[in-house]
Amino acid sequence: MVKVTLNGTVVAEAANPPVVEGNYYFPPDSVKMEIFSKSNTTSECPWKGLASYYNASVGGNTVKDVAWYYPAPKSKAENIKDHVAFYKSKVTIQD
Repeated sequence: MVKVTLNGTVVAEAANPPVVEGNYYFPPDSVKMEIFSKSNTTSECPWKGLASYYNASVGGNTVKDVAWYYPAPKSKAENIKDHVAFYKSKVTIQD
């Protein structure tokens, strides 16, 4: 089981989430989406497509752009559509 915590709160947990370029991508149903809000930040990967970002609010603290996802990935990245990946510098990941 792979677990993501932010400020001591578990925000995602999944068994064997896909790994792409060294990052775990968590299925949406394994993420506590109620603590996330969409960010205006986007970025583009040549082979995955356009990524959108989430901010997270835990314990009264908001962490900007803590996670990203691909709502409409390119064909080679279809397996991670809507899956959520986290910045390792902003969360704790236990695997």
